[in-house]
Amino acid sequence: MRLLGIETSCDETSVAVVEDGRRIRSNVVASQVDVHARFGGVVPEIASRHHVESIGAILAAALEDAGTDLAAMDAVATTAGPGLQGALLVGLTAAKSIAFACDLPLVGVHHIHGHVAANFLENGEGGKPPDGAPGADASPLRPPALCLVVSGGHTDLIVVRSEVDLDVIGRTRDDAAGEALDKGARVLGLGYPGGPIIDRLAQQGRPDAVPFPRAWLPGSRDFSFSGLKTALLREAQSGSPHPVADLAASYLQAIVDVLVAKTLAAARDVGARQVMLAGGVAASTLLRARMERACADAGLPLRIPPRALCTDNAAMIAAAGYYLLRAGRRDDLDLNAVANLPLIT
Repeated sequence: MRLLGIETSCDETSVAVVEDGRRIRSNVVASQVDVHARFGGVVPEIASRHHVESIGAILAAALEDAGTDLAAMDAVATTAGPGLQGALLVGLTAAKSIAFACDLPLVGVHHIHGHVAANFLENGEGGKPPDGAPGADASPLRPPALCLVVSGGHTDLIVVRSEVDLDVIGRTRDDAAGEALDKGARVLGLGYPGGPIIDRLAQQGRPDAVPFPRAWLPGSRDFSFSGLKTALLREAQSGSPHPVADLAASYLQAIVDVLVAKTLAAARDVGARQVMLAGGVAASTLLRARMERACADAGLPLRIPPRALCTDNAAMIAAAGYYLLRAGRRDDLDLNAVANLPLIT
């Protein structure tokens, strides 16, 4: 089955062609980072306008890269939420138009389901389990798995029982980790987007230079990063004697400590046979390295998408759409975008 995937939930316009939920034939992404950098964050109206201007050219490029056309598609998958309402509507309208004109099945995908499904694509990076069983690419999912989805808008722990059976068992109570990184970078005057900047700068600093707090929330699988963000602000406003690199390294270390510890604890609690990472912050060098060490120590195989599939892209939406369609899911042309769409599978 060959799916056309469309993703416009925030500030990336992306179209992909994916076969059988695994093989990427094309995955074209147009980022608006440079457009929004001057504002220090995404401006919804500007994002929507750029999606409208870009979607046609990105669709044409994706089909050209795949060496195919719309007549060869078997279905269309598009992000239906959550995200910026206006941005979501651009991709959803394009998908519905294609589905109607080409008489193709349409399926709306939850954005977080798409991030999880990035782990099912055949060029995901998966280590071999300690017992020598086949590597993750031979069997992308070893249920039950535990996936940490960590991005600018979400920090969720999700039990993955099948490609379409997902259960959120932990989430952030305030700022998501990616949001905390972006706001932390703003406090330090580092620019936007903050996550990649802090990740690079932290490699030059001392992670133990500043004893930033960790919100462990005993007895809960939830996360909280607002207190850490406030601690960084106070440190900066007090005229901290520490170099910016040390502040960045200590701040990132505090975030990663909590992410890794709570993920491994939850994996033990639910009897996970595999751990997965997903979302834009999963591109972090420190998070990937720390999670690899922790999973190796625990004897758990870890699956992490390549960095290009951690950030928003349409291949992950097509992958999730494939499994939804295979499970019998179809949406009508009255499908609407929902900015705060809950993850119900």
